[in-house]
This record gives sequence, C-alpha cells and structure tokens, in this order.
Amino acid sequence: MFSSPVLRVEQPRRGPFAKSRYRVLDGEGTVLAVAGETGEKNRAETLRKLFPGKSDLDAHVVLLTTPGGDPLFVVDKRRGRELTEVSDSEGVLVGSFVTERVGRRYVLRDAKGGRLGTVAVDLPRNNFEVMDADGGKVAHVRKKWAGLATHLLTTADKYSIEIFGPVREPLRTMAVMTAIVMDLNLHESKDIT
Repeated sequence: MFSSPVLRVEQPRRGPFAKSRYRVLDGEGTVLAVAGETGEKNRAETLRKLFPGKSDLDAHVVLLTTPGGDPLFVVDKRRGRELTEVSDSEGVLVGSFVTERVGRRYVLRDAKGGRLGTVAVDLPRNNFEVMDADGGKVAHVRKKWAGLATHLLTTADKYSIEIFGPVREPLRTMAVMTAIVMDLNLHESKDIT
C-alpha cells in the first residue's frame, strides 16, 4: 500500500474545531488513502462517560480508507500523549507509539509489545526521525511550514515522508503513520485553543 519511497500526508483547510482529516499521497500525487476522525470513542473514553468530569478533547480515533472507502487502518490516540495504537482493518493491532519523553521521543512497539524502533522529534516539532531497533535511520518525516495565517487559524498541516531503502513490516507502516500520529499528538492542540 505505502511502497513509494516518498509520500505526503496533507490536511485540507478547515477551522480549528473541525474533525481531523488527512490524505496520503505517493510521490507522484496519487491519493493512496484518505483518513477522517470517526467520532467513535475508544475504551478509555467509554469509561469516562461512566465517570464524568474530565475533558476528552484530545482523544482521537482516525480511520484510514482507500479512496474508494475500503478500510485500511485505525489510528487510536488515547487522551494525552502516552499511547497511540495503529490497528489494521480487521481490528488487529499493528503497533503502537509509546511516549518515552513527551514531545521529544516515542518508542515504536509491535503488536506483541516488542521494540520496533523510535521516533525522535526536533525542538520545533517539525522533523521526525524514525529509527529501527538497532538505531538505524529508516525514515524522515517533515512538517512543512504553511505560513503564519494558516498555522494560527487552521489545522491545514502538510507532511513529507522519505523512507530509506527497504523497511520491513510493520515498521514501514508505522513510519508512514508517524505523520498522522505526531500531528494528533503535537499539532492538533489548536482544536482546544
């Protein structure tokens, strides 16, 4: 699905209170997948209904589909920044992003909890280095600057993804999902400002 060495993840322009939406394109501009927030609540959010009093503004469930609507992946970002899980269309866990240092370093885990690699974040939170379990760089994800007005008034972010050489699954899928996961963890906070 994401075999191109260069990919882009783009958000359409929308107001700050709209649901999260994305398009995944290959290097030629062909749309490979579209994603949108489902509005479904994860297990933790269901429990919050029983025990109200805490905000759920920063929890997101995003469904990636083919352009024709066939389900591909679900990105389930829990409240806060501690855990984001990626599952396939059957609901089988592909892997997870686990916070090691908030906003700076995330550990990539496989479905069994084994270490796949890490994501290192630069100071402005615009560059994300994806490394394998041995510390080898497998991908670079970069958030592009869209201008001050776009940055302040919308959530229309754009990311480029460069994958270096052959990368085994599920690490390749997790490298591609890094753009969406980091956007949800670090840049969607405009939803609550």
